[in-house]
Amino acid sequence: MRDFRDAKTMAKALRQALASRDISLTHSETLEIVARQFGFDQWNILASKLDETKGGEPSIAIEPPIPIFRIFDVAKAMEFYCGFLGFTLDWEHRFGENFPLYCQVSRSGMIMHLSEHSGDASPGAKAFVWMKGVCAFQAELAGKDYRYMKPGVEDAPWGSEMTVIDPFSNKIAFCERT
Repeated sequence: MRDFRDAKTMAKALRQALASRDISLTHSETLEIVARQFGFDQWNILASKLDETKGGEPSIAIEPPIPIFRIFDVAKAMEFYCGFLGFTLDWEHRFGENFPLYCQVSRSGMIMHLSEHSGDASPGAKAFVWMKGVCAFQAELAGKDYRYMKPGVEDAPWGSEMTVIDPFSNKIAFCERT
């Protein structure tokens, strides 16, 4: 059975079949007819769906965002993100000696960028993160006895949520659907 990926072939076959009956339609007109047969208002909409399936990969693919948090003290940031939260420092970049730090930290698929650059982000930002095992994560953090943060888990209408606040007033809400 044919599907929308065969639309151009179907339009060509339709045009040839109609031509054999002395009905003349342009290729564009038959493309429009085929698009409507698949429930699309016009060929351009169907064509965008065809583009998404070329090579098995969509032509438009949006990945999860990477939050950028502003930091003011590298040692405090590393103590919080790597020491307390258990993230790994993946890489760091400076434009030269005595320049601000820009780095990436990650844990279990979550990626964050931390920046000392004044224009990259505003302090006090918040990221919301879906996760599994929020109570186990909270217990892990409690076991570290970090002096500046003792997060708990709260029940919210959307799930069990634990919010942590870094030394620069940025917040991460870790939430598990219930």
